[in-house]
Amino acid sequence: MSTLTVLPSGKTYDVAAGTTILNALLAAGEAIARKCEGEAKCGSCHIFVQEGRKTISRIQKLENEKLDTLVGVSSKSRLACQAVLGEVPVTVELLTFV
Repeated sequence: MSTLTVLPSGKTYDVAAGTTILNALLAAGEAIARKCEGEAKCGSCHIFVQEGRKTISRIQKLENEKLDTLVGVSSKSRLACQAVLGEVPVTVELLTFV
């Protein structure tokens, strides 16, 4: 089990380890854009991982290639559909709202 804190709202949710951040956000009722439904094709679920970055899954080739095409990407950038939570608390900042 892990804890996911969502900014800017500051809401915190208990989430099972092994869940993608996108699925955790959707299950919690958070609004997040997701045009390709989790296939790393659109980049609309781009988020910033503010805390706990090293505890989520590593960036794979498909996600890295999509991030390279987006504007405003930083070292904290991830696609919520590809980032899998571990056991340590994570704080994410949502960039776009539905």
